[in-house]
Amino acid sequence: MTTQRLDLAFLGLSLSSSWGNGHATTYRALLRGLAARGHRLLFLERDVPWYAAARDLAQPEFCRLELYHGVADLEARFGTCIAAADAVVVGSYVPDGVAVIDRVLGHAPRLCAFYDIDTPVTVASLLDDRCAYLAARQIPALDLYLSFTGGPLLQCLEQRFGARLACPLYCSVDAARYQKQAMPVRWEMGYLGTYAADRQPALQRLLIEPARLLPERRFVVAGSQYPASIDWPANVERIEHVPPADHAAFYCQQRFTLNVTRADMVRCGWSPSVRLFEAASCGTPIISDRWDGLDALLPEGEAVIVADGCEDVVAALHDADVAKRDRISATARRIVLARHTGEARARELERWIEAARAAGRERAA
Repeated sequence: MTTQRLDLAFLGLSLSSSWGNGHATTYRALLRGLAARGHRLLFLERDVPWYAAARDLAQPEFCRLELYHGVADLEARFGTCIAAADAVVVGSYVPDGVAVIDRVLGHAPRLCAFYDIDTPVTVASLLDDRCAYLAARQIPALDLYLSFTGGPLLQCLEQRFGARLACPLYCSVDAARYQKQAMPVRWEMGYLGTYAADRQPALQRLLIEPARLLPERRFVVAGSQYPASIDWPANVERIEHVPPADHAAFYCQQRFTLNVTRADMVRCGWSPSVRLFEAASCGTPIISDRWDGLDALLPEGEAVIVADGCEDVVAALHDADVAKRDRISATARRIVLARHTGEARARELERWIEAARAAGRERAA
């Protein structure tokens, strides 16, 4: 329990549905961590049909969840809550996000933060003046810019876009829901993630090609929106969607799990996927593509196997050293449970809020 209980209002893409997005599980882990530390939480989500048809957390036990139908409805029903909150956090990809942020800033909340779960994509679209959920003019007005990406991109946000305080707030795992389970191995290697065109070449190189070379072994790819044109090998099982409640069992049935990263994230580095932390928490060894910052989070060869190409994956799968594999997964699990749980991330958010408050007091003085 923290010494000061905060009223926090979040406006995010989705909390109620994990279908086709990675935002819901990110918010769930963070908000559960905040609730465990005694904070009062409100999450405001735009009611859209594609999530309404696939809600897997309609009534969260850790926060108040409210759906709204547009910017005017948000203003009419929740303007008072936004104005009264100790801090308001608006996330990336919120529908009509620019108008939403303008309305939030218009209420002059005690502290206004932007939580960018897609920072490299956001920065690229800001540079091209095509970002639909954040305007460059709004960034200097925000008290705090929370970024899914750390490293040099934080300096870019402050120096090029005028962010007052840009801080990393990586994804996290709900350790109570992602635990080791004693289950028979069903797949040699698996991947969990929604289709992305810029991520597909890595998936092709690091899973599909190894599957073709190892036809006697079974692989799996779970996630929505994959085009029908993809030529899947016969030994690659396709699952359209795995709900979060079944994620742990899914990981625990894999001998290895694969982490692949979107191209923008690879270029910027320091952009860990929530799948890294989920799989590690479940004790499943991870094979990952290479990007700057990974070694600082999970040391290569000690907590993760890094693969640059098909041959690296095949070599890892052929390695019969079970003790080595167990050491790697145990090290990754120990690191993640110490540093990357929802409660650990909640403590970080508390520190960033206090740092933003202190900076605000200095500006006022």
